[in-house]
Amino acid sequence: MKYSVKGYSIEIYPDDGFNLKNTFECGQCFRWDRQTDDSYFGIAHGKCLCVSASENRIILRSCSEEDYLTIWKDYFDLENDYNKIKREIEKAAPQLTEALKSIDGIRILKQEPWEALCSFIISQNNNIPRIKGIVQRLCEGFGSQTELGYSFPDADTIAKLTVEDLAPLRAGFRAKYIIDAAKKVSGGDVRLYDMYNMPIEECRYELMKIVGVGKKVAECTLLYGLHRMEAFPVDVWMRKALSSTFSGIDIEALGEYAGIAQQYIFHYTRQHPELLNTSN
Repeated sequence: MKYSVKGYSIEIYPDDGFNLKNTFECGQCFRWDRQTDDSYFGIAHGKCLCVSASENRIILRSCSEEDYLTIWKDYFDLENDYNKIKREIEKAAPQLTEALKSIDGIRILKQEPWEALCSFIISQNNNIPRIKGIVQRLCEGFGSQTELGYSFPDADTIAKLTVEDLAPLRAGFRAKYIIDAAKKVSGGDVRLYDMYNMPIEECRYELMKIVGVGKKVAECTLLYGLHRMEAFPVDVWMRKALSSTFSGIDIEALGEYAGIAQQYIFHYTRQHPELLNTSN
């Protein structure tokens, strides 16, 4: 993807779509906040960034070329051609044609695996404002201070804590799951950072060793934290979509892009709830 350096900002020119709202507010991440000017501020990999859109450009403000090349280019998955991916999805599942046209510019972020695992443990039976609040308190309480915020605390740090230490987060029953996840990742019982290359069924098995991690949290961790785009998270809403509007979808046929197809199924059915057979 083409980019140019403009002072201490980077301008990128995506020709395959990059919609900030659709990417940052699709439920895959919890540390990006929309500002009054419709830009987004976030922290990832210990770095702060402000991102805005202008005509055919995405502008990364206060970003060096080195940080762009070593962090953000990969984080925003800018090497993948999402137009090509959508064509492959449509070829595998023609019934998704309308869904693929319904929303544009969703990119799957390459988040840090531990952050994704911990965040989706927190997401259980929760809403986005509360998830974001708990994540923010976790970072402020146990992360390292950056120039404009706090980094996400690593598993080794959290593994040394107790459920009582996490009481200020107001995470409820999720606190014991966070501690168990941290201990198993830190101690090597769950080989989180080997999961980039492990067979996906083995990854699912490993993740579900963690107390409180079921199929949905495991799939979200794989898709949003390890960029295993064949992962396919299913929640109550998705289950209804797959049993009604998209009952003929063969998830296996979607192959390596099932996770991206999932995003379009999810958003299309949210836009058209009248299509759901709510009796299922």
